Amino acid sequence: MVDVPENIVFYDGDCGFCNRSVNYVLKHDKTKSIHYASLQSEITKQIFLRNGWPEADLSTFYFYQNGELYEKSRAAFKVVAFFPWYMQWLHIFRIFPVAFRDWIYDQIAKRRRRISKGYCVMPSPEERKLFLG
Repeated sequence: MVDVPENIVFYDGDCGFCNRSVNYVLKHDKTKSIHYASLQSEITKQIFLRNGWPEADLSTFYFYQNGELYEKSRAAFKVVAFFPWYMQWLHIFRIFPVAFRDWIYDQIAKRRRRISKGYCVMPSPEERKLFLG
């Protein structure tokens, strides 16, 4: 088993919308400390199993940090913290209750394959080091 990095985005590797989202995070992560793993990958399965987490839901965005697994809107806000200062205004959406934010998330997740057809992240050689598996 490989060492697990501290910050990991888990995403649906077969989803164009999800791949675009990963590309967005990759480009805006000011720390370049976020790693990425497809939910379909063997490394993700091993990480979830080793931590006793339920099997990953392909329609859910997960973020692992400080030994905690966040999902949906909570995961998104954790990732925004890695963005430049001028994007921190996005935290204003935290005023909405988690149930409402996650309901909005679920509505987008249901339609994600129609929102964006196939798209593959094309990381630079330096960025490729951030992808697990």
